Amino acid sequence: MVKTIDCSTPKVEEKGPSPGWKETVIKYQRPALRRALWQMANTLVPYVALWYLMYLSLGVSYWLTAGLAVLAAGFLVRVFIIFHDCGHGSFLRSQRANDVLGIITGLLTFTPYYHWRWQHALHHGSAGDLDRRGSGDVWTLTVEEYLKASRWKRFAYRLARNPVVLLVVAPLVMFLVMHRFPAPKAPLREVHSVYGTTLASMAMVIGMGSVFGLTTYLLLQLGVLMIAGSAGIWLFYVQHQFEGVYWERRQDWDFAAAALQGSSFYKLPNVLQWFSGNIGFHHIHHLSPRIPNYNLERCHRAEPLFQTVKAVTFFSSFRSLTFRLWDEQRHRLVGFRVLKNRRKLPS
Repeated sequence: MVKTIDCSTPKVEEKGPSPGWKETVIKYQRPALRRALWQMANTLVPYVALWYLMYLSLGVSYWLTAGLAVLAAGFLVRVFIIFHDCGHGSFLRSQRANDVLGIITGLLTFTPYYHWRWQHALHHGSAGDLDRRGSGDVWTLTVEEYLKASRWKRFAYRLARNPVVLLVVAPLVMFLVMHRFPAPKAPLREVHSVYGTTLASMAMVIGMGSVFGLTTYLLLQLGVLMIAGSAGIWLFYVQHQFEGVYWERRQDWDFAAAALQGSSFYKLPNVLQWFSGNIGFHHIHHLSPRIPNYNLERCHRAEPLFQTVKAVTFFSSFRSLTFRLWDEQRHRLVGFRVLKNRRKLPS
């Protein structure tokens, strides 16, 4: 039996013999200080510089400010990827260094580091498992669950899966509201992480507001956060909501299959791949969350098995917006149209 490689996630077991890709994965798990420092430099420094340029551009042109905000949002996505890797203990060799950097980048993204790390570990231990949905994933119902749901639950589900709500409203709600409240079952340190990040965020807002003006700071920061949040949620959505995705009930669930078939290989144009910190190689990331983002592409190229995974391209990924429910009979994601062929909805 082969256990998951990431010690920070709940232990799960695979079925079958030891996989041949394990040695390749272990090789690329090693953090590289030079690469990590360079990524910090080419991400954090431009983000801070762009934020200041946005402020200066207000006296020149609002269109220029908007353009700079889009660019700054791209760098904020990279900041979140660094934060994400720190949560997996993969960005730097020292766990303490990962934690310190994770707390700092968490503040920049308004995300409580320890609480998010705990919830995200649950996601890695249950991705693709129909019986363990609901931990850090996109709300997904099966066709039968939807048919049996109350009218209000069906309305809430359709609202949650609406692209405008998912990509425009949800980012600000998640980062500004949901991250301010700990989960009911969160451990004490994770609860303290939520409250500590909230207090630190308030202090940052007050401090930045005193320098740039509170209204100016909020408009600029909220704009950047909304764009970056929309991009981040879209990336996460496509990574687990795509044609051919893997979902199984607990008794048939397999870790390796869930990683290679339940997490997409999102093949983005080079510039978007750079801004998204290689997270498009999500099938590799789910095989081993201990691989830092700057090693994901090289790991993918080093193992022939990984290259057999069908890529989701930039243009084909928009088809994911048509997927709404998991059809257990057809074993695939489907749209709401499939309901016309099923029995009438309950009143």
